[in-house]
Amino acid sequence: MMTKKNIVNAVFIALFLVILFVPSAKAFLMQGLMEIGLFKPKTAPIAKGTPPADLSGIKFEDKTGKVTDLGSLKGKVIFINFWATWCPPCLAEMPSINKLYEQYKNDKDVVFIMVDADSDLAKAQQYMDKRSYQMPVYSVASNIPENLFKGALPTTIVFDKQGRLSYNESGAANYSSSKFIEFIEQLKGLKI
Repeated sequence: MMTKKNIVNAVFIALFLVILFVPSAKAFLMQGLMEIGLFKPKTAPIAKGTPPADLSGIKFEDKTGKVTDLGSLKGKVIFINFWATWCPPCLAEMPSINKLYEQYKNDKDVVFIMVDADSDLAKAQQYMDKRSYQMPVYSVASNIPENLFKGALPTTIVFDKQGRLSYNESGAANYSSSKFIEFIEQLKGLKI
């Protein structure tokens, strides 16, 4: 006969296994941790004298076949997120990225590029549609320099208006935090 202690232990183990093996459950737990203040993005000012990167030739393709070359986006703050539908940390940060996107979607100075690491745009778009996210989904259409993306998911990169690398972090973060919004505003205010 199972005692109350054994039942509690069995429930705890079952919950642990669900969180461990069910991506959406793990993402849900991480979202909760983000809401209480964990997973804050680490932003820092750009060092004086940092030269702009040559972004031309780094290309992404959307679901319609339109190719975007980062070199053509000089003068804009560029937010790039590499993610996948099977990645729990990616799914956990997606609501915060969507909030950030909603705040800046009509701002001509900020561009969002959500890169599906699996290059399965139909599946990625289905994920976005199911959650009513309007963020634009892209696949990689050129080589990506390793200093920008080493393959870890999620990875988020932000370039300032001059094309200088301003943020490059792997792992989930809360991008709708007031500190990150302030960071984007600072980048928008930089003169070209």
